[in-house]
Amino acid sequence: MDKTKIFKFISKQKMAFIASVNEHGFPVIRAMLAPCKIDGNEIYFTTNTSSNKVKQYLANKKACVYFYKRGTFKYQGVSITGEMQVCTDQETKSEVWRFWDKLFYKQGKTDPDYCVLKFKGKTAEYYCDFKIEKIEL
Repeated sequence: MDKTKIFKFISKQKMAFIASVNEHGFPVIRAMLAPCKIDGNEIYFTTNTSSNKVKQYLANKKACVYFYKRGTFKYQGVSITGEMQVCTDQETKSEVWRFWDKLFYKQGKTDPDYCVLKFKGKTAEYYCDFKIEKIEL
């Protein structure tokens, strides 16, 4: 699997799992809605500015994002490690805003509790058919 196929695979998934590191040095994993934007090695998610994960990423940018597809006879997964940036600038927030985001952020794209997580992937591990492939991004 190459970089292009990995990003095509993740663009079809309906959810993701993201990991941050808490104040005690332990990983914390959360389920997220599918990315709102994928641009090269950058994967964008929206979240609440007030969330614990935002505090954790501001203290430690190390992150991991995991996507999977479970079929009847085949399981595929990709784990991408990299760094997460918390974006609170209006330009980025407006760029990834989707009309249904209003369900979560009542004040719209200017809601102070709305921010964007911008993940920059560095390396990936793709799993399928009992094999793991490592890919530099």
